Amino acid sequence: MSAERTLLGLIRHAETEWNRARIIQGQEDTVLTPEGREAARGWGRSLAGRGYERIIASDLTRARDTADLVNETLRLPVAYDCRLREQDWGRWVGSTVRELRANQPGAVEYQEAMGWEFRPPGGESRVDVLERSLNALRDAAERYPGERVLVVCHTGVLMAVTHHLLAMEYLPEEGNPLQPYHLHRVAAKGGVLTLDKLNEPLA
Repeated sequence: MSAERTLLGLIRHAETEWNRARIIQGQEDTVLTPEGREAARGWGRSLAGRGYERIIASDLTRARDTADLVNETLRLPVAYDCRLREQDWGRWVGSTVRELRANQPGAVEYQEAMGWEFRPPGGESRVDVLERSLNALRDAAERYPGERVLVVCHTGVLMAVTHHLLAMEYLPEEGNPLQPYHLHRVAAKGGVLTLDKLNEPLA
């Protein structure tokens, strides 16, 4: 394990058409809205001068497109890692939470009360998401010791990593520590990840 400190800056992909309609995406490939594309370009301008040396992104289209748009300004090497994908939401993909609450009474609440063991039918658990996400971040830190790496991923990845590093139970009553469309910094040294800063503005 490298003894050098690597800084990983995590951001979520820009807004998609499914985000706007509040449809659960999971690992379905979806496209960015025009407003999302413009926001991503703005993030690139905001991130210029912050010292990032490369980008690693989820291989889903919405993350790849966000990375490309950010990179119009940054002009950095880009790599993709499937371990940074959104949580697999199984049979709930394509539905809204409102529809699920109406059509499957109690199902969403039951899963939410499971905390880390939340697992949509036919999908993966939050523990699964955490394990693959941490492995991806540790590997990036080992591969690029001492660098600043921008990571373009998904809400499920951001939530799993930050809840873990904050020692949270991932229950609804805890609230969400993350502000939308902000940068969240994680430091890695010797295989150990720590939170550096949450909710850094992107504008």
